Amino acid sequence: MKDSTPKEVVPPTGVELVVAGIGSTKSLVVHTIIFAASFLAALAGLVEWDRMLLVLTTLVSLEAIYLSLLIQITVNRHTQSLKDVEEDIEEIQEDVEELGEDMEDIQEDLEEISEDIDEIQEDVEGIQEDVEEMNEEDDGEPREKKADKPKGKKPTKAETLEQLTKDVARVLADLEALKKTK
Repeated sequence: MKDSTPKEVVPPTGVELVVAGIGSTKSLVVHTIIFAASFLAALAGLVEWDRMLLVLTTLVSLEAIYLSLLIQITVNRHTQSLKDVEEDIEEIQEDVEELGEDMEDIQEDLEEISEDIDEIQEDVEGIQEDVEEMNEEDDGEPREKKADKPKGKKPTKAETLEQLTKDVARVLADLEALKKTK
């Protein structure tokens, strides 16, 4: 997975604040009052109709030009922000794919470990059967005869059991080593 450092949240610029202000209800009320006052001034005879319409039309045209520029700046900034989000989404998708692959690998490892445990269980059962057979064989011989046997030929039950315990411990240690290497 890639190192995902949180991206800084960029505060709104002055342009965005102006666009947000102009797009508010307060701005709508102010513009309505200005238009109404302009027409009332012309009706009251304070300003000539032609002059009021010329000034009002010029101001509205300039405002429209600047608003379109400010809005375009905001759109460009939001477009860049969306591109950044798109890149983040692509990185997240890659991370999810990698996690899926890792999960598949872990599943395979678990299956292998399960098979190893089954094999060890079979080995332990086989060892138990061998120990039982040895116990049955030893139970059939008198105690004195066992003591007379020279060492090194046939191990006693205790020796056999001790050797089997060591073998099982070794197998378990090998299994743990296998787990650590995966």
